[in-house]
Amino acid sequence: MAAGNPWAGEVSLTVDGVPHICKLTLGALAELEAGLDESLMELIERFEGGRFSSRDVLALVVAGLRGGGWGGTGADLLRAEIGGGPMEAARVAARLLARAFATPEG
Repeated sequence: MAAGNPWAGEVSLTVDGVPHICKLTLGALAELEAGLDESLMELIERFEGGRFSSRDVLALVVAGLRGGGWGGTGADLLRAEIGGGPMEAARVAARLLARAFATPEG
């Protein structure tokens, strides 16, 4: 499996048997926010409170994959096999948010 570098905000995820590096780059965050009906802060608050939806998970995973260089879309991911299933996708989404906004000290 591709190993993500947590200090660089990276998380690994296997899609259709292929390991990918996910990262919420500035461009990926801008693309994510453009697709949301709300601010990034509202999305973060839902994750922190455990009130996120499958739509939130999908949006974050797609943004992270695209930030890592993947050329697919949300529609592509809807048909894909995620290694570890929906629970792993939710863990990856939460880690992406945490790592994107973490300071080097914390």
